[in-house]
Amino acid sequence: MYEVKKRIEISASHKLNLPYDSKCSEIHGHNWIITVFCRCESLNGQGMVIDFSDIKSIVNKKMDHKNLNDQFDFNPTAENMAKWFCDNIQNCFKVIVQESENNIATYIKG
Repeated sequence: MYEVKKRIEISASHKLNLPYDSKCSEIHGHNWIITVFCRCESLNGQGMVIDFSDIKSIVNKKMDHKNLNDQFDFNPTAENMAKWFCDNIQNCFKVIVQESENNIATYIKG
C-alpha cells in the first residue's frame, strides 16, 4: 500500500449558519491548514498515488483567498469541508482541516 500526505496553508473567510448567537455567524477569516491523505495499492503511470500539485490545485481553487460561503453549497464548517475534499480528491481517505491552532476537524472515509 502506498500513501502520501499533502499539507496546504491558505487564507479564506467564511461565516457559519448557526441556530444560536455566535461570533462565528459573522464573516471572519482564518489561515487554514488543509492536510490531505491519499493511498492506493498500485501507482499510476507516473509512479504516483496522486500528483501533489493536483491536490494543491483542488484545495487552492476552492479555498485560497475566497469567501467559502460562495464556494460551497453547504454550511462551510471545517467538518463539512473535510468531507468535501475527501470525496473530491482521487484516492483520498482522510482530510484534516485546521482553522486555528485549537480548532481542527478530521474526516476519514469509513
